[in-house]
Amino acid sequence: MKDQKSVIKVLAAPDLSKASGAISSVVAISVGLLFGFLIMLISDPQQAWAGFKLILSGGLDTRKDFGNVLYYATPIIMTGLSVAFAFKTSLFNIGASGQFIMGAYGAVLVGVKMTQLGSAQWAVALLAAMAFGAIWGILPGVLKAFFNVNEVISCIMLNYIGMYTVNMLVKETVYHQFTNRSLPVAATANIPKMGLDKLFPEAMVGGGIIIAIVVAIIMAIILNKTTFGYELKACGINRSAAKYAGINEKKNIILAMIISGALAGIGGGLMYLSGTGIYITVVDTLASQGFEGISVALLGMSNPIGALFAGLFIAYITVGGTKMQLVGFVPEIISIIIAVIIYCAAFSLMIRNFFADRRMRKLNKQTDEIKNETPPDSDLKGGDSV
Repeated sequence: MKDQKSVIKVLAAPDLSKASGAISSVVAISVGLLFGFLIMLISDPQQAWAGFKLILSGGLDTRKDFGNVLYYATPIIMTGLSVAFAFKTSLFNIGASGQFIMGAYGAVLVGVKMTQLGSAQWAVALLAAMAFGAIWGILPGVLKAFFNVNEVISCIMLNYIGMYTVNMLVKETVYHQFTNRSLPVAATANIPKMGLDKLFPEAMVGGGIIIAIVVAIIMAIILNKTTFGYELKACGINRSAAKYAGINEKKNIILAMIISGALAGIGGGLMYLSGTGIYITVVDTLASQGFEGISVALLGMSNPIGALFAGLFIAYITVGGTKMQLVGFVPEIISIIIAVIIYCAAFSLMIRNFFADRRMRKLNKQTDEIKNETPPDSDLKGGDSV
């Protein structure tokens, strides 16, 4: 009985592996900001505190500033969700950059060519972005599922293939030869502002951030409240055990990469249909939003809601960082701060695993003691006489 009570006590104890995720993210942010402040202190001691205050408050100075935070957060929230979703199935989708630009091309193609759709054009363009991104996620999923090809290698190659393919397709279909970039999309292809232009006057934010928030909530529901989400996470924890339980691990790996690609593609669509006058430029440079998504996923602990807030945080300090030039600091300091934050956040998985393993070892020890316990004689001899 004593051992049984010990097992119950272990099961009833709070699972610190879950809480440690949020704690480690907060610690990582604190360390990153402190490191950035030290760099500013070394560079210019007199202006260091003024520059640091601009980082912390720059995104909230005006409604326009906060609106721009939401604008910059929109695409990296989507690529963060893309990487985080793949993480849940133990896949490292480093190909979000290629999927992002493929989705952007699909959106721009519909936005330029299909003006006959009228007010529905932006919705169709966004669906095209999702489809193009999903298609670009299929191949690494198939290679991983059937040939056990490391998805990191295949995704890196597809990033470059996607970049050059989009450059070629833009030149063939929607090219503005005098500016070396894509043609502007029709006005009906721009995502409606959904009232945010009045809430944040003069800011670049539009309805894309609302769509990103809705998608994050949907992803959280799928992962945590559906059988499909359970199967995906089961494959991520132990594919052999999932297969033994009757789960088709190959199908789930492919579906995970398709969904991840679709999410990154939506991010490309939200960015290039934002109505802020940006275009696909024909250059040999990978889309940075795909790699920023890795940072968002790590900082958000691969949780859809966590990725949402991580994307907002990174956009917030980015907007604040652009104002550091007012006191003589270069905005690249923000990149250093983000790098340190992500470096520290990468260790959070070790912290979570430590608490999870410790809890499991303690539970297994108590269970083994119960199995080896000999029943008391009173239990064997007791009973009323007949």
